[in-house]
Amino acid sequence: MTTVQRYHDISMGHRVVGHENKCRHLHGHNYRIHFTCTAEQLDALGRVIDFGVIKERLCLWLEEHWDHRMMLWSEDPLLSELRRIAAEDLIVVPFNPTAEQMAAYLLHEVGPRQLVGTGVRLVSVSVEETRKCSAACAL
Repeated sequence: MTTVQRYHDISMGHRVVGHENKCRHLHGHNYRIHFTCTAEQLDALGRVIDFGVIKERLCLWLEEHWDHRMMLWSEDPLLSELRRIAAEDLIVVPFNPTAEQMAAYLLHEVGPRQLVGTGVRLVSVSVEETRKCSAACAL
């Protein structure tokens, strides 16, 4: 299998409900998100996909939907109060926003929708919270 990978950097806040340490607080990261794609066959130029298409379909989705926002779980007890004071800054998701859950969401929900019609499959997503800590989800 031939794969290509492109990463994109965003800044986003979150908190992990029930976390036993610092991550239970509102805080943020400079995330680096890696997208790995494959196709059944290479195109006429010998590529899986043009890197610019990954940028248009996946990286710009991150910019539009997640960058410079605060991601909260729909079950977070702080959600109603934060909605009252900063609704437009929030991303409400159906999962506790760990790096693992973000990677799975991008792989299983966002990737298939954004890559429709390209003949390309997103096969892995890695979410780096810091240079030392990351989580990945793969098919």
